[in-house]
Amino acid sequence: MPTILRIGPYRFFFYSGDRDEPPHVHIERDDKIAKVWLEPLRLYSSGGFSRIEISRILKTIEENQKVMLEAWNDYFSD
Repeated sequence: MPTILRIGPYRFFFYSGDRDEPPHVHIERDDKIAKVWLEPLRLYSSGGFSRIEISRILKTIEENQKVMLEAWNDYFSD
């Protein structure tokens, strides 16, 4: 499971088996895990995070969306 970024308490990653889904990242902190689609940027599941944290996470993803999409495409390119 490749980690794309670590920012503050958050780890942004995807699973190697995620190839058949649209580009997205999983976000983990402690025992919480959320999933966000990258194109268009949209919350898929909040995984126990508060609304305030989800807003912070979405802003972080928006600021790093290009890097995350590049990591996804590089990893899953044939």
